[in-house]
Formats: sequence, C-alpha cells, structure tokens
Amino acid sequence: MKIIQITPAGKQSKSGNRVTADRWAQLLRNLGHQIETHVDYDGRRADAMIALHAWRSHAAIMEFKARWPGNPLILALTGTDINTFIHSHPEPTLAAIEAADALVCLHDLVPPLVPKAQRKKMTVIYQSAPPLAGPRAPAKRHFDICVIGHLRREKDPFRCAEAVRDLPAASRIRLIHLGRAHDESWAKQAIGEMTINARYHWKGEVPKWQVRREFAKTRLMVISSRNEGGANVVSEALAAGVPVIASDITGNVGLLGEDYAGLYKLEDAGALRALLLRCETEPAFLERLTEQGQALAANFTPEEEQRRWGKVMAGLAG
Repeated sequence: MKIIQITPAGKQSKSGNRVTADRWAQLLRNLGHQIETHVDYDGRRADAMIALHAWRSHAAIMEFKARWPGNPLILALTGTDINTFIHSHPEPTLAAIEAADALVCLHDLVPPLVPKAQRKKMTVIYQSAPPLAGPRAPAKRHFDICVIGHLRREKDPFRCAEAVRDLPAASRIRLIHLGRAHDESWAKQAIGEMTINARYHWKGEVPKWQVRREFAKTRLMVISSRNEGGANVVSEALAAGVPVIASDITGNVGLLGEDYAGLYKLEDAGALRALLLRCETEPAFLERLTEQGQALAANFTPEEEQRRWGKVMAGLAG
C-alpha cells in the first residue's frame, strides 16, 4: 500500500511528533508498505493517509478525503488533541475525528475522551523503544534520578528540582535533567536553580546515546508533565528497566495503570519528594516499582508496536 503520512513537525525537528512519525514509517515499511512523510499535503493520490494531530493536520485530512473518498485515512490523536484542542477548537478537531476511517492513540485512557460513536474506530498503539545493549549499573556514590524532557510549561520541568531542594543532608539523591530550554528564560531559570540547589544538574539537550547512557546508571526516572498524549520517554525508561515516578495525568496513568505505585498528584512537590525518599530509603518500594515496570515492558517493544500497526492496516484492507 502506498501511504502518505502527514505530521506538523518538519524533517529536522526533534519533537515527539516527528520521532513518532519516523518510527512509524519504518515499522510500516517492515510490513511491506511504501510511505512518505510530509508536513503539508499537496493533493497527490495515495492508497491511504496517516495524519498525526487532528487539529494541526485538519486541512490535509479534509482535502485527502475530498479528493479520494474511498481511500482510508488513519488519524493519530496526539496529547494536545485530546487534552487541549478537542475543548478549545472542537469543530475542526471533531471533524477530523469523524472523517477518519481508523483512529490511533497512544494510551489506554484516550478512548473515553472521544465521542462514543467514534470509539469503535480506535486502536491503542503504545510507542516502543529498544532495550539497553547491556545491563544497567546504577551509580553507587549518588542515588541518581533523571528527568528527560525539554524545559517548557507543559513538562512542569522544575517540579522535581523543587522536590529535592530541602532533602535531609544524609540523602544521596542527585537530579540529572536532560533537555533543551524552550527559550532563554527557561535556560536562565535552570542555571539559577543550579546556583541554589546543589542536587540539581541541568545538562541541556543531548544526543540519544547519552540519554541511554543515563538510563544505564540512573536509579529511576521522573516524568512530571502537565500534558502528555503517551510520552515515548516512559516507553524508553520501561524498556531500559528503569523505574518511573510520574504525575497522575491521564497520559501517564494510561501507560502505567491506575494501580501503579509511582504516581503522585500533579504539581505536588511534597508528594513527589516523599516518593523519591521512599525509593532511596526503602529498597522494597523501589523493587516494587521495578517489578511493575517489568510487567509493563512487553507493551513497549518494537515487535508489539509493529503487530498493532499490522492489525490496523489489515482491518482497513479487509
């Protein structure tokens, strides 16, 4: 099948949408499809379209269905679709959802957020990540934790820094933050945090291999986001065997489960601090998080992601 994939993120972008689009393209090629990824739709014919983002790709979606009404369109709902635009811009977002022949989402709590009549079109496809090449070897001198995420409002990026500011002197917790500052004001805030918080270390944007090296030596990862559609960094951590502590937003709970022991109330630095100290001082609790993560890891393999895409494509062909 010849497929056009539309994403709002350009070829040089390092955003989650572009990373997802590039990975999906490879998985679909593995399934025998031809696929091209573009930011805009130029009207060309294709056997099918995959569009990331209902609102931002609305024009491409509607033009494709107008030109080729018999050809299937798959819409992947992003975090901003389901958390923001379905409320702030309901008309184009819902029109794109209704036009789609199949819907893809990234975590288990998305289906109840779309109109009931559209849910039967929905398939959950977890984002995948490869395991580490070798065994993990957490640092011994420090109890390292990491935050992997850019410095912007949606990520609540300094909540973990706040949580570790006033830990007991005996604590060995050290926070390593990897991620690009959205603008100069965020960079200044990170630099300022380091001057008042000896436990906080911001490394800026780093290549993927350095993120994986951090996973090999960290004790756990914190994702403190206010808004996620199913963050790939959670998949990466679980695939690497890294326990996760997460804010209790739907995008995290939909990946980890409502009974996951490492959830804390969004923006509650005190609750986050308590979990971090439990991980450091109660080995059984850290082991519990590790075991829960191991039980979930099979959801996030490349093989499982490809299997689910194969099911979606077979359904459309049928």
